[in-house]
Amino acid sequence: MVRLSPEQFPQITAVTHQAARPGEHEEMPPELAAPVKEALAAAGIRRLYSHQAGAWKLARAGRNVVVTTASASGKSLCFNLPVLDELAQSDRSRALFLYPTKALTQDQVRKLQGLRLKFVRPGIYDGDTPAADRPQIRRRANILLTNPDMLNVGILPHRGAWEDFFFNLKYVVVDEAHSYRGVFGSHVANVIRRLRRICSMYGSEPVFLLTTATIANPGELAAALTGLDFELVSRDGSPRGERQIVFWNPPLVDAALGLRKSIFGETAGLFADLLRQGVRTIVFTRTRKGCELIYNYSRRLLEEKDRELAEAVSPYRGGYTPAQRRDIEKGLFEDRLLGVVSTNALELGIDVGGIDAVISATFPGTVASLWQQWGRAGRGAQPSLAVFIAGMDALDQFFMNHPDQLLERDVEAAILDFQNPQIFAGHLAAAAFEAPLEPDDERFFGPGMAAAAVRLAAERRLRRREDVFVYARSDFPAAAISLRSSSADAFSIIEEQTGAVLGEVEADRAFFFVHPGAIYLHLGEVYQVRHLDIDGRVALVRPVVADYYTLPKKETSVEIVERGLRRRSGRIELSFGRLLVTEQVIAYQKKLLADNQVLEFVDLELPEQNFETEGLWFSLPEEIVEQIPPQELAGGIHATEHGLIALLPLYAMCDRWDIGGLSAEMHWQTGGPTIFVYDGHPGGIGITRSGFHSFEELAADSLKLISGCPCDSGCPSCIQSPKCGNLNEPLSKVEAVRILKMISRAKAPEEKCANG
Repeated sequence: MVRLSPEQFPQITAVTHQAARPGEHEEMPPELAAPVKEALAAAGIRRLYSHQAGAWKLARAGRNVVVTTASASGKSLCFNLPVLDELAQSDRSRALFLYPTKALTQDQVRKLQGLRLKFVRPGIYDGDTPAADRPQIRRRANILLTNPDMLNVGILPHRGAWEDFFFNLKYVVVDEAHSYRGVFGSHVANVIRRLRRICSMYGSEPVFLLTTATIANPGELAAALTGLDFELVSRDGSPRGERQIVFWNPPLVDAALGLRKSIFGETAGLFADLLRQGVRTIVFTRTRKGCELIYNYSRRLLEEKDRELAEAVSPYRGGYTPAQRRDIEKGLFEDRLLGVVSTNALELGIDVGGIDAVISATFPGTVASLWQQWGRAGRGAQPSLAVFIAGMDALDQFFMNHPDQLLERDVEAAILDFQNPQIFAGHLAAAAFEAPLEPDDERFFGPGMAAAAVRLAAERRLRRREDVFVYARSDFPAAAISLRSSSADAFSIIEEQTGAVLGEVEADRAFFFVHPGAIYLHLGEVYQVRHLDIDGRVALVRPVVADYYTLPKKETSVEIVERGLRRRSGRIELSFGRLLVTEQVIAYQKKLLADNQVLEFVDLELPEQNFETEGLWFSLPEEIVEQIPPQELAGGIHATEHGLIALLPLYAMCDRWDIGGLSAEMHWQTGGPTIFVYDGHPGGIGITRSGFHSFEELAADSLKLISGCPCDSGCPSCIQSPKCGNLNEPLSKVEAVRILKMISRAKAPEEKCANG
């Protein structure tokens, strides 16, 4: 296996090794159905890892189980064993497998079919399933593989067509459960409660089997997703090969400004080097744009010397057609592809065959995701290489300077709020469509159900008949629910000359990503948004040749709606509560890809958008303000806000794009300089609540980040943000350090309600 060293590459800032680990085995359970044992033996599986055996015993006893072990540890067998055993005993039994991505569904079907068990009849039922095949799948499949989106809109509202399935449903499998967090998780938690309610109507009470990557709160997440109690299996009995972990920082090109060489070029160069050495490699990047750029650059590098090798590389991300995705997945599985550049679409447990190396191009947002990505390489006891290449992002640079803070840090907790008012109301309406809501349904939807149902009745979405609520409209409420965002509203991205649909973007982010003039990348091609039809929800694009990218500028205002919690934190009073956020994209910059030089500033005329959310805030007391030069105050609080937002993902399992912020030199409600940090999704999903509880640690880490950066006056590695609506103006590194020092001095007492 190839190894990297600082002697070869001066970009390497740290190298560490994880030692190999032997597996812990148990014998195959004697009570397991003989055909299942024989099929597993034919596949080379004659013993179980200890966590597989533990999950089997609990599931056989009728307990709900959540398994949390590392990538490639054989979690699939934890749920396949009890399900296959049940199907071997009864031809009428059914199982439901839920996956967050279609790629995982396809992968699981391959595994099930590979066992060649005649009594196993898997059927995929998702948006790619031809309509003509669906009735047969409903009747015949005894393992139904789908995703929460299809369960929401294509199965639960049509329960009459699924009566036999619900009546005989014995197991519900929720794979990669850690991906159900934030907005998506809050939606899925409601969908699962609707599923449990319908099962109850047909007299079934299926056992739930969940698997998750290593996270801080697997039991809590399982309970939040389903409303049930769980047994936790967390001791990993699988073997692990030696892993070299490399921290790679692109070289500085301007030390004073803190500018570094492009991460896209750095990643493409290392990727191409590994491929030339025959090292099967996956590159993970956070954005679709990054995926396409790294693929383009690496392909050009490979074509210079080996066109055949260049053909063995592919990008992979959301937005591709089903046929394109299946072809790439098949190429990986069959070893036709030597390398893939992917978004997190391949981060989850799809079997990608014998991968030798993983390059994580920028921090993926959470420690848990980073370990999940690195776990894609080194199946079984095979050695592997894991590389973390830093961008100019503040969090990336924090880890480059403090690698132990990453390697020794506990993984984050997955957060969701199924009663988020923006989300909960839509699902209650969908549940009422499926069957009238009765008081007993609180056992599924919680004590907040009655009040929410009354509000829906006031909006004439439900009709009340004594203690029962029925759906009052003629439409189809589940169709209006988009599980991947807090709103079902989205813009389609259409190529204006051919009419081809390239993808879609949520309406609340459309003005930011597909405003008129925006550069949009798809399958390696560069497009420019020519027209944004706001009423028709369409962005028309056309292919262009461009050596620049675009950054939008927006104006933001925040109104305090309600303060729910407050407490002292050092010299400030910290508050948490409901906020009304108003945003307006007013212009955009064109910046050169090569050196980030600003080419042009273009004004836009787009309407305001507003949403209610939750967040934390604090004002600077007079004794702090007096120590800051008046002309530097705005830059100081703005830079402090950026530092807090940059590191908040370390305390909540989220991406910095899930967080918004505002620094007001004089806020009309607080009467002083105020910093707001809020959940970037309507209704809020618990992100900034974590920041409120961990504020002292968050402020201390932010101080360490900013003060430890070697730049002169602030750079992308400390106080500049890639999502700043003000285009990073004004910012003051010196005053941010001063402010954080002054607010980080004392530990805080317990929080209390705003009313005292």
